[in-house]
Amino acid sequence: MAQQQQQQDSSTHAAADNQKAIFYMLLLSLQFAFQPLLTRQFTPQNICRSTVILCQELLKFLLALLMLSMSGNRTTALTGWTVTSWVTVAFFPAALYALQNIAALEAYQNLDALTFNVLNQTKTLSAALCCYLVMGRKQSYLQVVSLLLLLLSALIMEKLVTVDLFLGSSSSTPSLQLPEWGSKHWTHGVAPIMLASFISGLSGALSQRNLQAKGGGRNPYLFSMELCAASSLILLCSLVASPDGQQIAQDGFWNGWTASTWIPIFTNSVGGIIVGLVTKYAGSVRKGFALILGMFLSGIVQALVTEEGVSIEQGIGGGLAAVSLWMHATNPPVLKAKVE
Repeated sequence: MAQQQQQQDSSTHAAADNQKAIFYMLLLSLQFAFQPLLTRQFTPQNICRSTVILCQELLKFLLALLMLSMSGNRTTALTGWTVTSWVTVAFFPAALYALQNIAALEAYQNLDALTFNVLNQTKTLSAALCCYLVMGRKQSYLQVVSLLLLLLSALIMEKLVTVDLFLGSSSSTPSLQLPEWGSKHWTHGVAPIMLASFISGLSGALSQRNLQAKGGGRNPYLFSMELCAASSLILLCSLVASPDGQQIAQDGFWNGWTASTWIPIFTNSVGGIIVGLVTKYAGSVRKGFALILGMFLSGIVQALVTEEGVSIEQGIGGGLAAVSLWMHATNPPVLKAKVE
């Protein structure tokens, strides 16, 4: 009787967790789909990007602190914490994250939502490469194929590869086209998001290695707070000699800001918390499906609320990116059993 009750309680608990997983995955998909559109709509082109990043990091810090306090593990998480451990674990990844945020914000303002989301998924390539170089994590054969497919989707989106092959043309292979390399689309859109994607993979691998070096005992909310604090300190120091610092000194910190500027800052900060909740309740594999749904939602939103619509290249590139994410998430490498 007791065993039956225990099984029933376990089943109820699993069902509750599954409901939470679905709910948080839907939230992540919506945030992923709308974030580029919100940032492009409500972040003025002439705004000082460093002020946006500073406020974003501060809000993330406060949200992580709130979540840490609500979890009831604040005292345990802070046990043994030192400035030295903070510098060792968080500072270099934080510097990379700060650069990544600035590059991503530049791309947000100059790319449509669907193109941004597809190109942003090339961070899977950099994550795989950096995890292998930093941690020795290998990819399965199908995962390698999926990464190449993801690269192809990016090339198609940017019209570096034509879609004749996919449209049934007599051409047997896709052909290369020469883009206008000096256009703002490339210099202020594609280049920044590719840089941000590579930095994302590198900083993620370094963070994971540092956390494992500490025995895996560091609280994730505390680590988020450490990253935010380090990123803010690095960014503040950089303002001393940077053009953004001169702009702030001349025009003021809030120049170009409106009340609506806080909308994408808030949604981006909340998105960081949602990613952690999806990982907790759904796992990394199902998180990939949430991003796939978000990618398709971004295409639907772009078609409905903007005049840009969805081009053939974007449709094919987005579909290939979705398939590649699904392949990568569902085909992890098989660990070989050790022969004694």
